[in-house]
Amino acid sequence: MSIRVAIHHITRYQFDREVSIAPHLIRLRPAPHCRTPIESYSLRVTPEEHFVNWQQDAYSNHIARYVFPEKARELSIEVDLIAKMTVINPFDFFLEEYAQEIPFKYPDTMLHGLEPYLKLTPQGPLFEKWVKPWKSVKDRSVDFLVRINQALSQTI
Repeated sequence: MSIRVAIHHITRYQFDREVSIAPHLIRLRPAPHCRTPIESYSLRVTPEEHFVNWQQDAYSNHIARYVFPEKARELSIEVDLIAKMTVINPFDFFLEEYAQEIPFKYPDTMLHGLEPYLKLTPQGPLFEKWVKPWKSVKDRSVDFLVRINQALSQTI
């Protein structure tokens, strides 16, 4: 028997006078490829006088683009969702041979698509201090991921 979880989320902006509301991109809908089954979903936006166009980004995530033609004193975004919490094995994946051990190098054919994820930017002294010991680790990839997640959980 699985557990069902209900989520109710409201974001509300109230203004002291009528204002023009710029178009909004709302990303509050589960991706179609999420592993948690979604039993129901609803999104309600006010003011009720609006236009909505559903789009998908490059990763197939849903985006609702709302346009508000009239001025309003409030903007409200309300989401209701029921998700079925199923047991998911976090180790149900396959590692390519080249990625069995940390550190590893991606094949040149993959580097172009991965470029945004491999670009490093400074994150500040606390982050750099926390990451420093992990930079020289040599380990099996799965063992490394388990250890770094445990350490992160303990740190937080």
